[in-house]
Amino acid sequence: MSHSDFAVVVPMANEENDFEPFITELTAVLNSLGCGVVYLVVDNVSRDRTFELCRTLSANDPRFVTIYAPENRNVVDAYLRGFAEALQRGHEYIIEMDAGMSHDPWAIPLFLEELAKGYRCVFGARFIPGGAIIDAPLRRKLLSRGGTLISNLLLGTRLSDMTSGFQGFHADIVASVIRYKLLSTAHFYQTELRYLLRNEKYAELPISYRTPSPRVSKGAIRNALKVLWHYFVLRITGKPAAI
Repeated sequence: MSHSDFAVVVPMANEENDFEPFITELTAVLNSLGCGVVYLVVDNVSRDRTFELCRTLSANDPRFVTIYAPENRNVVDAYLRGFAEALQRGHEYIIEMDAGMSHDPWAIPLFLEELAKGYRCVFGARFIPGGAIIDAPLRRKLLSRGGTLISNLLLGTRLSDMTSGFQGFHADIVASVIRYKLLSTAHFYQTELRYLLRNEKYAELPISYRTPSPRVSKGAIRNALKVLWHYFVLRITGKPAAI
């Protein structure tokens, strides 16, 4: 099976400590597949040597493309900037994932296999057989599971995991996402995206997630509640949104 036209989009912020192990794993995956391009999106949120490390990597390995985007206002902007770059370069499949070893790079071939089968979207899921949340405090696990339960209840979705950030798409799906005016500015972006794509042909893929921090900011929670309420109101008034 050919995976010659895939890209991986990774926002990179303050990743100096985990940079080497993460890139080592990603490089091994690219070598095993014989193809693929990784877009590393860095902005002013990053205060350590992440940008310098990314530039040095790109200079030595053209499969890693560093995108400096100081205009980004939040992590959603980082994803969208990476998506736009991958689309411009003509990749057929586009995968988004977190840095810092939160997501296992060796899951990438599994995403590609599902996309090649004809699924338009492939969503990483921690709450199905084979999935897991590793090294996370109880509060963080409850937020993830609770967010999924509440989102499914209010939005009418049926996914096992509505808050994971490891997912893959066909290029035309990504083009639709970029054109749509997303309301999320933080973690709820993942849920908003899955809700908007609920009518597409999708598969859920078991993944393991290692949480880097137990903390979710109050601003992110406020934004999540605001966006969730927005789509809930549209649903109950007979105007459900979709991409």
